[in-house]
Amino acid sequence: MAGEDGRATVKRLPLPQDSCRAGPELPILDGWRLCPRCGTELTSRSPGNRHCVGCGSDYWANSIPAVQGLLVRGGKVLLGRRGIEPALGFWDLPGGFLEEGEEPLDGLRREFLEETGLEIEPLEWIGAYVDPYLGRSVLGLTWLVTAEGEPSAADDVDELAWFAPDELPEQMAFPHQHDALEAWRSRR
Repeated sequence: MAGEDGRATVKRLPLPQDSCRAGPELPILDGWRLCPRCGTELTSRSPGNRHCVGCGSDYWANSIPAVQGLLVRGGKVLLGRRGIEPALGFWDLPGGFLEEGEEPLDGLRREFLEETGLEIEPLEWIGAYVDPYLGRSVLGLTWLVTAEGEPSAADDVDELAWFAPDELPEQMAFPHQHDALEAWRSRR
């Protein structure tokens, strides 16, 4: 489908899995009554914070940090078809969740290697996007990357394919991936 400027436009469709939806109806701290460290009853300082007077621990309802990358060759971007829920079978940007204490660019390199077999290097910052994921919110940090060699699907990716800007899937695994792809398209 083409827009007024003749470029392909993306139609966003709702995901069939309700589990991908996040929102104020299901904050992560809802139902937390006892401190997981010491068992003392928690107090609420604000809607997104619980405090334990027993051990002094604080718990926050933060977005989960993740990384994703756009590898482009010959004017086409590499996408992976998800082999796991949520969004099983949908096209996705290679990437994943950061491990605790992991630097974002180290996590990006690790995730790309796990899912594509490629050792990448970040080239350019694309942006940060918040998406729903199994009742939580994920903060996806996105870079344009480079790599040598041929990708091979692995880990939780069933298939890899290259897409030209006018061949992008109508629906991606997560809503804001269209924004990341549009940011790439607009820089070409």
